[in-house]
Amino acid sequence: MTVFIAFFCNILFSFAVGLLVAKYLGPAEYGRFALAHATAIAVQTAFFDWVRLGATRFYSERARSEQPALRATLDFGFAFIALAISAGAALLVMSGVTFTLSNGLIVLAIGVAIANGLFDYYTALVRARFHDRLFARLLLVKNIMTFALMGGGAFWFASAKMTLIGGIVSLAGSVITARAALHDPMSDPKLASLPAARALMAYSLPIVAANVLYLSIPLANRAILASLYGFSETGQFSLAYDFGAKAIQAVGSALDVVLFQIAVATHELRGPTQARRQVGRNMTIVFAMVLPACTGIWLTLPSVESLIVPEQFRGHFGPLLTLMMTGLFCMAMIQYAINPIFQIEKKTGPLIVAALVACVVDPLLIVILPREAGASGLAIAQAGALLASLVTLVAFAGAARPRWPRLRDIVAIIFGNAAMAAALLPLRESQPGLATLAAQISLGAAVYALIVMSSDIAGMRALALAQIRLAFARRKAIS
Repeated sequence: MTVFIAFFCNILFSFAVGLLVAKYLGPAEYGRFALAHATAIAVQTAFFDWVRLGATRFYSERARSEQPALRATLDFGFAFIALAISAGAALLVMSGVTFTLSNGLIVLAIGVAIANGLFDYYTALVRARFHDRLFARLLLVKNIMTFALMGGGAFWFASAKMTLIGGIVSLAGSVITARAALHDPMSDPKLASLPAARALMAYSLPIVAANVLYLSIPLANRAILASLYGFSETGQFSLAYDFGAKAIQAVGSALDVVLFQIAVATHELRGPTQARRQVGRNMTIVFAMVLPACTGIWLTLPSVESLIVPEQFRGHFGPLLTLMMTGLFCMAMIQYAINPIFQIEKKTGPLIVAALVACVVDPLLIVILPREAGASGLAIAQAGALLASLVTLVAFAGAARPRWPRLRDIVAIIFGNAAMAAALLPLRESQPGLATLAAQISLGAAVYALIVMSSDIAGMRALALAQIRLAFARRKAIS
């Protein structure tokens, strides 16, 4: 529970910082920042994510003591790639080649990629060993520094470059403050092994390739908007996408950080059959949380836009996010519900095929849709591409004969979501504001929770009751 709460709060904090940055940078400068940051995430995923994935899947307390070469290989791999990318960035700047982004923003994007990659790698190591307090500490320090440095950079300088520098310093600083606790004395750099690196890459690279392809879709769409309509239109598109993506990730990734690690532990301790059952249960939980989250975001959009979206972005924000919502739902289901089927089985090739389908469908829809649609057309194309990818991946997963969620649970989730929507639709037409938003959240959560708990979807009622009993027992013990 500590990990879940820490991760959830981390994404909500990232949410707030993103809105703060958008407010003080404005649409055009935020467009530059968003394009540079999206480039950084793409670079990080392409070059460093195999290290994080390897740590998440194979590192554990037992592996730490029995296989010290694993950590040594991961550490050496990260350091080697970081140096290679830094050298490549320096050569690119000296070559004189120009891009949509300035050379300064490209260099800072590489810095963000390395710093964020290091932070994600270390948090993956901590999660794999179930060190909940250290995980929460890392996120807390990072969030405080991010708020001060990124928010401060945007506020004082109104500059994308200074905001990115603030992000680099905050990520690196959070790792440095916990460096002693993250050190592994049993891991000697001399133990780094090329065969171990090959084994890690054989598992990770299909996932990495798929993720890079998925990231390339919104990145390419932002670049297209910047070239055709300017950075201001890119900023409008980016804020809607970033807001929606972070909102859904606040639910999906907070669940995944706990559920996938449980599935890995189940596979290690109880075998593949029990692991498949756990993955099926995880899918049900993810679907039960992501579907109402997407529906709830759309239902509360008028109040959300009036309360927290910077004034320069209003008017574009709601319509664009509405068009993106189907794609965001599909992306969450791909990452947190369907991908684990292939990750547990260590057969990750189909992930690339599904991502390639998305990369084909997106430009195809962009060509078909009228050009005057602008950012709206790209939002529709992006959603259609991710929907096609989800359908493809589900078809591949069916061939693997996984443990699918029970039909009874799926029907109950859809019914609960429909009942929640019916209860909240009248409030969507009310005067936007804090009172309306509070009423929507309270009523929606109550209606949906009542149906989900009464149906005991995926054993969630028993789990909730167990947590309540544990909380009461702890209070009693303290008193």
